[in-house]
Amino acid sequence: MLENVSIIIPVGPDEKAHEKILKDLEGCGAEIIISSEGSRAQSLNGGAAKAQREFLWFLHADSRVTQENIDILKRCLKREPTAAHYFFLSFGFGLHAFNAWGANVRSVLLGLPYGDQGLCLSKENFKKLGGYPEAVYGEDLLFVRKAREAGITLGVVPSKLRSSPRKYYEQGWLKLTIIRQWQFWKLMRQKI
Repeated sequence: MLENVSIIIPVGPDEKAHEKILKDLEGCGAEIIISSEGSRAQSLNGGAAKAQREFLWFLHADSRVTQENIDILKRCLKREPTAAHYFFLSFGFGLHAFNAWGANVRSVLLGLPYGDQGLCLSKENFKKLGGYPEAVYGEDLLFVRKAREAGITLGVVPSKLRSSPRKYYEQGWLKLTIIRQWQFWKLMRQKI
């Protein structure tokens, strides 16, 4: 049971992807906040402002959560309550599985997980960081950079969080992979 966790799920207008994750989260004991407040950063920050629990767990609407994810996260929060925790990413099989592998390597070696890796941290640390920065894209990476610069430890939750590869199907694997790499390097040069 995640009785000390608020789960924030940002959704876009007319988005229905969160219906599956809500079923995954039934009975988990967490406070669940669906937030749609303009930009992605506004939705994340707006959801966090409504949260009443000690920890904030940010999930994408098209992620899928298992009982294993919940159990292992709970242990990690107990062991390292001041860390910002993230999961290993899974996109299932196919070419996009290579992208998930790359995201996991980047996260461990460079300490730069993205939002689809289910970032979870204390509400106190979230407030200290001033929330997610407003950005056209990459607010999650900029937030993680702020956390690292503030001395917040990153903790790996040793469990795979599955996310949908639908954008790879919609935009094409090669095209989206190139776009994401270009965006990453651009965000790394951006001042925060």
